[in-house]
Amino acid sequence: MSERGGCGEPAWGPVHRDIVDLLADHPTDVPAVVDHLTKLQDMLVRLPPLLDSCPLADFNKLYLTITSSVLDGLYADRFVDPVFLSRLDVEFAARYFDALRMWSDASPSTPRAWACLFERMRGPDARPLPSAAAGVNAHINFDLPFALVTTFDHLESEPVDGSDQHHDYLEINKIFADKIPGLRRGYLEQWQLLIDMLNGEIDDWYQGELIHYTRDVAWRNAQRIWRCRHDPHQHERERRRLDDTAAALGRLLLSPLGAFLQ
Repeated sequence: MSERGGCGEPAWGPVHRDIVDLLADHPTDVPAVVDHLTKLQDMLVRLPPLLDSCPLADFNKLYLTITSSVLDGLYADRFVDPVFLSRLDVEFAARYFDALRMWSDASPSTPRAWACLFERMRGPDARPLPSAAAGVNAHINFDLPFALVTTFDHLESEPVDGSDQHHDYLEINKIFADKIPGLRRGYLEQWQLLIDMLNGEIDDWYQGELIHYTRDVAWRNAQRIWRCRHDPHQHERERRRLDDTAAALGRLLLSPLGAFLQ
């Protein structure tokens, strides 16, 4: 059984076996992704010593909300190319589940972008909003470009600005804009809620703009990786570059300074 931190306990404590068993299955469609995230959330909130305040649960809750909204959009014919959006959602989730699987196995291949959050599982100093932000950072700045490349490769297409696929990709920004304000307030303490109220809609606007910018950078990085996808050495350089950048930002978000700024 895998151990972390030299404490003699498995990576996920008393829910380790449940999480490992869940991750043994690989979702192949969006409903299955939502089901996995839902079951994972139920397990993460039982992870001591933080229980409901588990840092990874803070991110997983946000990810589950956004993915459920994407699924609703698919059912409502919101997207121009639902085949693309569905495949992207599955490939995107797969990278998150792969990172969890590697951490469960104590693998040195665990992306550093994710490890900086996973390492906080046993610490009392990870607050909800920075934890969620660190997860979003790892998933968008590191996972998303590679998920896009894998998706386009599978569909025998390519990331082109102004295409139907790009339109649907940008449509997800609207889902974030709709859901993030409520989610963000759910992470705040009473004194932070007071400041948030005094700020009016400024914080909501800022968060929306940040998500839009970050996802645009991910699209540009996907285009860059796409051009070198058949060059293993260049592809690995891009992987390391994005992992290092996301890990540095993740550590900042989880630092006392990052918590203060949020």
